[in-house]
Amino acid sequence: MKNRLFVALLLTIALALPVMAQQASSTSQDQPAASQTTTTTDQTTPATVGATGKQPLQPQTHEGFWGRVNPFARKKYVQRQVQPIQDRVNELDELTASNSKMIKDVDARAQQGIQLASDKANEADQHAIDAGNKATMAQQTATQANTRLSTVEQVVGNIDQYKAATQTEIRFRPGQSVLSKNAKTALDEMATPLKDQRGYIIEVQGFSSGHGQAAIQTSQKMADSVVRYLVLNHDVPVYRIFVVGMGNAPVASDDATKTKHTSGGRVEISLLKNDLEQLAWTSTTPAPATQDQQAPAK
Repeated sequence: MKNRLFVALLLTIALALPVMAQQASSTSQDQPAASQTTTTTDQTTPATVGATGKQPLQPQTHEGFWGRVNPFARKKYVQRQVQPIQDRVNELDELTASNSKMIKDVDARAQQGIQLASDKANEADQHAIDAGNKATMAQQTATQANTRLSTVEQVVGNIDQYKAATQTEIRFRPGQSVLSKNAKTALDEMATPLKDQRGYIIEVQGFSSGHGQAAIQTSQKMADSVVRYLVLNHDVPVYRIFVVGMGNAPVASDDATKTKHTSGGRVEISLLKNDLEQLAWTSTTPAPATQDQQAPAK
């Protein structure tokens, strides 16, 4: 009987020791923070502040009866040991999420700024291209104006200089001043292209056989018949026609060293032109279209 009581006493003591050790360990973990602060301040090296703005978790220095691993630890005891670590992990997760959001915001603002700068650069490039095109157009206009000015100066300098363009000769029967059908056809061919033209004159010289004043009058009548036909049938202004009755004046022959007199009646019509028509054509010619004008509107 005594042996049984002794064994029961030993078993009770064995079961009571773990409980007492666990309570002692819990008591040491529940000590006020003032004691931990005192211990921390007593250390020679100050604790560094972590990413969360708090000091790092301090390792446990009190091991208790069972050391750092308690085989009889309860659930609440484990939760008290793990909870500070879990709180720090949650804080780090929140801090990581906040930093990620801030990084995304900064990246979005940076991309927006880059896009805005790119748009401004493209706009500046377009303005530069437009300015270059306008400068090219201005240069072309100045060149055209300079060319036309040179042409005008040249024409004005040669305004009273006429050059022979065409020459027509009309024959008359002796003693007559009536135009034949062939004569009218020749005058039509010469006068038709002169419609709406400028810068020309027509020189009409009449020649007649005979002598003295009678030959001059006859040549004048033949020349007048030519002038009358040009004015009435082709609307040639009278001020553009110069008439001379040459009579039986000697004219140059094929051999420039000799002269000969006219046999029969004839009229020489000479068309003379200056550079005024060329000036009018240059002034009415449209300027060539530039690349921007030729491009279709979008």
